Amino acid sequence: MSVDPMTYEAQFFGFTPQTCMLRIYIAFQDYLFEVMQAVEQVVLKKLDGIPDCAVSPVQIRKCTEKFLCFMKGRFDNLFGKMEQLFLQLILRIPPNILLPEDKSQELHPCSEEEFHLLQKEIEQLQEKYKTELCTKQALLAELEEQKIVQAKLKQTLSLFDELENIGRDHGTSDFRESLVFLVQNSRKLQNIRDNVEKEGKRLKIT
Repeated sequence: MSVDPMTYEAQFFGFTPQTCMLRIYIAFQDYLFEVMQAVEQVVLKKLDGIPDCAVSPVQIRKCTEKFLCFMKGRFDNLFGKMEQLFLQLILRIPPNILLPEDKSQELHPCSEEEFHLLQKEIEQLQEKYKTELCTKQALLAELEEQKIVQAKLKQTLSLFDELENIGRDHGTSDFRESLVFLVQNSRKLQNIRDNVEKEGKRLKIT
């Protein structure tokens, strides 16, 4: 098999020419083995019809293997020549032919130095894009945090509004007064709860 990678041909065909030839070789080889097996079966059937035949199936198998080895050697020799012709004349793209996707190189050729400069510029743009992407992700994360803080702030303001409305219902319009009123009521409720608990324990003891 050829060791030339033939990458340009692989770009055009979608497979390497060497792979194509290898598959053809395997297909021919499998077909040769199948033919030899069929011939062997026919010979064995013919021998079964001959009375007192001195040729045994083991001898037939040895002859089949010997003939198969001979045929395989001839086939490998012929296939090697066929492979060279295919790879040189059929599956090879001439050096003066460009694929459609490479036509731009012919219209706008560039030197090796220009190519390296373009490659370096592409790398710089890629790094800049990565940096901007990281910055965007950080800003989005910060925006999400601000949304959470804003929601909590709205919740707190809503609570204050409710407290202020409760204070107004009880005759206190000032927020501080309503907060003091709420604390006082909370303490009263706590004292009542403590008294109830003490009374419950006393009743259990008695």
